[in-house]
Amino acid sequence: MKNLIRIKGDASFRKFFRKRDKKFTSVVVFSKREKFKNLLIYDAINKILIKNKILAPKLYQENYYKNYFEIEDFGNDTIFKIMLKKKKDKLIYFKKIINTLNQIQSIKDRSIKNFKNKIFLIPKYDKKILIKETNLFCDWYVKKEISKKYRVKFIRKFKKIVSKLSSSLKLKNNFFVHRDFHISNLMLVNNKIGVIDSQDALIGNRAYDLASLIDDVRLKTSMPLKNKIYRLYISKHKNLNKLKFKNDFEILSILRNLKIIGIFTRLAERDGKKNYLKLIPYAWTLINIRINENKIFEDLKKLLNQYFKGKIK
Repeated sequence: MKNLIRIKGDASFRKFFRKRDKKFTSVVVFSKREKFKNLLIYDAINKILIKNKILAPKLYQENYYKNYFEIEDFGNDTIFKIMLKKKKDKLIYFKKIINTLNQIQSIKDRSIKNFKNKIFLIPKYDKKILIKETNLFCDWYVKKEISKKYRVKFIRKFKKIVSKLSSSLKLKNNFFVHRDFHISNLMLVNNKIGVIDSQDALIGNRAYDLASLIDDVRLKTSMPLKNKIYRLYISKHKNLNKLKFKNDFEILSILRNLKIIGIFTRLAERDGKKNYLKLIPYAWTLINIRINENKIFEDLKKLLNQYFKGKIK
């Protein structure tokens, strides 16, 4: 394939190239590892988003045998890059994002045909998956930071607490969840929000994507701004049980950031992507913010304090 220029990738095994053909550009995505998820599922989820009038990359062509497909080019303007340049008026963009999130959460489709003409059914984001993800904290970060002598005891207690927290979620798993809904996966395309990196989407708790957005480890935001975004979402949903939603938002934020600490450690240790380590301190900060808001976290707070001195205040 000619006229390909390598562009920066993400935390996955995919490789991205920009293809230029006169004035027309597209993005070619190669994925030999995990290609079922990164090619077939990604395209299927994009089809569902596009069907529901949400801006997602269209498929131009695919060659599953050769491990690639060619999709619409949304350019380089992620919301993350825009916010790094513009110190003010972040709320303007978050208002657009919340509108997009509301559109996503209005999706009723649960299946669609992929480009192999086979039905793809979106899985449920059940307790088992949530616990497995959170345990990445133990698999990678704990393994690196706690000696073998004390590790087994910590992991046993940690898994028990995580299971209890997962069982304490109040809302039903009946909403479309992007599952990686943060400003590096949102782009500004002709003044509209474009959504990328959607291959991990599941049907789950409506609080999850908002927690991903507000407590995003990649961009440090003030508590006043976090609260404004939260209230903005709540204001759009008059019939929402606010106490149940707050409970789930806090639990999912903490579990997600524990998962992220594990994933970023894995990226550094296994894949040599050491730059992700610099984001871990802010993940701890985000856990700190939420862990003091609800008595349900007392056991977790005590355990983390015992084994990770100074991380929890």
